[in-house]
Formats: sequence, C-alpha cells, structure tokens
Amino acid sequence: MSDWQRDWPAPAKINLFLHVVGRRADGYHLLQTVFRFLDFGDTLRCEARDDGRIVLATPLPGVPCATNLTVRAAHALRAATGVTTGVTLHVDKRLPMGGGLGGGSSDAATTLMALNRLWHTGLDSLQLQRIGLALGADVPIFIHGRTAFAEGVGECFADITLPPAWYLLLVPAVAVPTAGIFGSAQLRRDTPAIAAGDWRPGFGRNDLETVACALYPEVARHLDWLRHCGDARMSGSGACCFVEFAAEPAARAALAALPADMHGFVAAGMDRHPLAII
Repeated sequence: MSDWQRDWPAPAKINLFLHVVGRRADGYHLLQTVFRFLDFGDTLRCEARDDGRIVLATPLPGVPCATNLTVRAAHALRAATGVTTGVTLHVDKRLPMGGGLGGGSSDAATTLMALNRLWHTGLDSLQLQRIGLALGADVPIFIHGRTAFAEGVGECFADITLPPAWYLLLVPAVAVPTAGIFGSAQLRRDTPAIAAGDWRPGFGRNDLETVACALYPEVARHLDWLRHCGDARMSGSGACCFVEFAAEPAARAALAALPADMHGFVAAGMDRHPLAII
C-alpha cells in the first residue's frame, strides 16, 4: 500500500491537569498542563490532485471549508515550502467539536505530518510545530508526539513517562467554545507555576472547569456523575470529562453503568503519537 492509499491517524488528547499561570501582553494565556494521547480519534485520508487545489471532501456542518483547520494546515504547509501540489482531504470524524479533546488541532497536525511526507517537503518536527502553532496552540503537541508537560501557550515541552492507564470519557451534548471560556472574567489566571519536574500524577486541577460548569450545566452534571468513579476532570476547555483507571475491565464496568442519557467511551493512554517524527 502506498502512502497515498493509507489512513493517517489523528488521536485525541486529554489534559491531566491545566493551570492558567498568567497572561501575555498580547492576550494569550500562559498555561501549564500535561498532555496525554488516547488510542481513539479521527482518521485522515489524502487524495492526490493535479489541478493544484486543496479540497475538503468532508466539510463540517457550520464550519466554512476555508476556515477548517485541515484546509488551513495544507495551505500553511504549501506557503512555507513553495509546493504547488493539490490534495483532496477526507476526514473521518469521531472526536466531538468543542469537546476539549483536540480534534481540530489533531486533524491539522496529522495533515501537516501526512502532507510533509506525501509532498516530500522534508521538514523536521520543530519546523512543522512552528507552522502548527500559527494554526492553534494545541497543534504542536500532536506533532511533538510524546506525553509531555507543556508550558507557554502550550508549545514548550518536557517529556514525561506515565504508567499504563485506561480512561472513561464522557461526552456532554454541548460544544464549548474555547474563546468563550478563556475570555470569561471569572477565569482564574494567577495559579502559581510549578517546575516540570515537580509534577506528579493526580496533581492540580483544570482551572477552566469552574467557568465551563457555570456556563454549561451539562458539563457539571457529567462531572458530578463521573466523580463517583474517581478523580474526574474536564479536558481542555471542555466539554468532555474523564476519569482514570489502572485496568480496562474497571473502565468498561463504569461505562456499562452510565445513565441512559449520557454518552461515553473507553480509551487507553498512548505514550507516543502514531506519526511522531523522531
């Protein structure tokens, strides 16, 4: 099978904690977080074109193709490298929009990594991360491709090792806009920073959780149920919430007990992105 015929994975991420430690003069928030990938996500397929166009074959409802992150990523790679080749992008979406699992960012990162190979542009991981950062703060971690403690706006990484774990994730039926959460006057922006080496599993919280729960009661309801299973947290700016288990059977037993009006899934943590560039 050639690279043009393969499927390119775009896995989800979760934030094991997320602190807002400050704000830059340009308005961007300074964060500290730990990113972990999941063995669950979207899938991208690329189809060569000879007319130079970049086409999204699977547009999302309410999202103009020109603003879709996969399309923007393809254009950004062409602008950075001078390539004029066209491509049709097919995205099989499994990750919810506005879910805090990095779906759009992961799709953009996979687009950059896939087309970097398919178009033979030869960029390394750091070069792709710089292109990705201009698309969104979560894009670089997917290109970096390893479990990491992240700082800055989310683009400075210190790799860490975590034990195997399984996660039960709940998906409230709401889309939480990241800009609305970060723009809230109620958001705490002064959590004391820590050194990367001082982080331990179970440390901290998600500073965005209080704001998201106040604006979206469904997020609060799902978190309340999930806390019966353990130390439940929201991922990113929401809406998805998760709790960790040491073994798959326990995670699946909790999923089986989920109320009929809640939706969720079980996924294993991954130490490396399947497409990580060494």
